[in-house]
Order: sequence, then structure tokens, then C-alpha cells
Amino acid sequence: MNASDTTSRRWLWTGLILTGLFVIVPLLLSLAGRSYFYQIANTIMIFALLAASMHLVTGVAGLLQLGHAAFYGIGGYGAALLATHFKLSFAATIPLAGLMAALIAFLVAVPTMRLVSIYFAVATLGIGQMLHVITLNWVAVTKGPNGILLFGGMKLFDIDFSKPVPAYYLVAVIVAACVYVIHRLSHSYYGNALRALREDDQCADAMGINTPRLKLESFTVSGFFAGVAGALWAHTAGYISPADFNFNVSILILSMVVLGGLGSLPGSILGAIILIGLPEVLREFKAGDFRNIIIGVVLFGVILFQPRGLIGEVSALDFIRNQFGLGRKARSDGKQMRVGWL
Repeated sequence: MNASDTTSRRWLWTGLILTGLFVIVPLLLSLAGRSYFYQIANTIMIFALLAASMHLVTGVAGLLQLGHAAFYGIGGYGAALLATHFKLSFAATIPLAGLMAALIAFLVAVPTMRLVSIYFAVATLGIGQMLHVITLNWVAVTKGPNGILLFGGMKLFDIDFSKPVPAYYLVAVIVAACVYVIHRLSHSYYGNALRALREDDQCADAMGINTPRLKLESFTVSGFFAGVAGALWAHTAGYISPADFNFNVSILILSMVVLGGLGSLPGSILGAIILIGLPEVLREFKAGDFRNIIIGVVLFGVILFQPRGLIGEVSALDFIRNQFGLGRKARSDGKQMRVGWL
């Protein structure tokens, strides 16, 4: 496959993805005629970003994270407090909330990076539960179980994005940009170093890879994007409470990554679409009490018959490298040269 074919395929798939996100989905939502469906679409995109951020630290770096909802919550509460108490704009609260979550993730990672396997998972679980208890009981700041209402809306450059259609496009642009950055990190030499860390951290360390630094960086970057997702949730929902960021949410995000395929970014996004969208589809079909049973059966069936996930890592990597030009080709002198984006 020559360079022109690679470029053509790259632009073709990029165009299809952007057309689906910014044309087809909004068209279907407008035909549905209910603002409720726009909120579902926003929720799917926010959880797709959460799954993508966990994909980076759990799927690529191999660090089992059981407290991801804590950084999601830090971003949500950070954005809510900055907007209500300090009257900051939407444009300011989004990056600041991400930085707040990244800072807490960094402080959490420093003492835990030497832990391995289940010990690291239990440590993140404990920290996640601790942060949840803080938001539940620090009533003077977080309002406790009553939560926080946001009245400022979503304004960017003096343009109001609070209506369903503008809000959808704003969330879609931010999520698409964040997922693109995660994609570039995952499918680069840096991502390959993270995969080496996942497969055998001692071997990677012997090869000269600074494994503690890689763990620290991936955990911090993952926390940043989780914080951005939390800020988006706070602004689109207009209300947050500790129940939005409990342990069940961490398990839900992890389920999305496992369902789609560990190490597969497209799989993580597909897992978010299924686990957020399927309950709403079943609600429309009056599934009632059987809804959770059906979802459980779907999860069990995928794990049983597709243990690598719906889109396994190998399949995802092959597709991205073939269609988007990530790979190597032979030169005339027999050596390898890199082609594509990264």
C-alpha cells in the first residue's frame, strides 16, 4: 500500500467518523423530536471519554484502576464549584477541572506506583471510596447528599450553548478532540512503551524504559481526561451529587473497557455506547424489570464467547494501522521506514 492510498483511506475514515458524529447522529436526534434523547447522546459521549481515559491506563498501560469515578467526580465538583462560587465561565472550568483531577491523580500515583497487580487495584479502590466519602460528608463545600445546582449554563465566546442542539455539538467537539489526543498517545511509540510496561514491567525496565515515570504519566493523563468528562457532565446535567461518582460508576467504566476489548480504543467507545445506550433502548421497549437481566446476559455472553472483547486489541491495531497509515513499509534498501501519522 503506497502513501497516496494510505492518505486516501485515512481521510475517508476520518470523514465517515466526523459525518456520523456531526451530521447523522444530530439528524436522527432531531427526527426523534425529544430533548431527552440529546441528553442520552451527551451521556454516551461523556462515558465514551471516560472509557477512553481508562483505556489508556488500564488497557494500554495495564494498571487495573478501580477508582476512576473519583477523578470523574473531582472534575465534576471542580467545575461546579468554580462556576458557582468563583463565577468562572464554561471555557475556563473545563480545562481547570481537568487539571484539578490530574493533580489529584498525580498525588495519588506517587505513593502507589511501586505497587503491582491486585495491590495497586485495591489502593485505587480505597482512594476512590475515600474521595466519595469526602464529597458525601463535606457539606460546607460539596453540599453533601443534596448536591450542587449549576445555573450559569454553557456559554462560550458569549454564545449560549445551553439548548439541546448546541450543547450536543459542543460536547461532541470537546469529546472528539480528547479522544483524538488519547488515540495519538495510544498508537505512538509512547503507547508501545506503555504496552511493553503492561506485558512485562521488569523486562521493560531492563531495556531502559523508566517504568515508574510511565505509570505516573499515564495515570495523571488519564485523570485529566476523566476530570474533563466530569466537568462536561456537571454542565450538561446542571446538577451533580455524590451518587453520580460512586464505586458503581467505576465498575461501569471498567465494564465498558472490558466489553469492548482491553487495549482497544474503538472497543472502549463501543462498550460505552452499548452500556449507556442499551438500557435506554430497553426502556423504550418497556423491558421494565428485565432490563438489568438482559444487560447482564449480554455482558456474560460477550465475556464467554468473545473473551478479548467485541473489538480486540489486535483487530483494532491492525485496522488502524492498515486504514489510517500507522505502520511500516519496506524501503528499497531492505530497511523499514515509518509511514502515517505517528
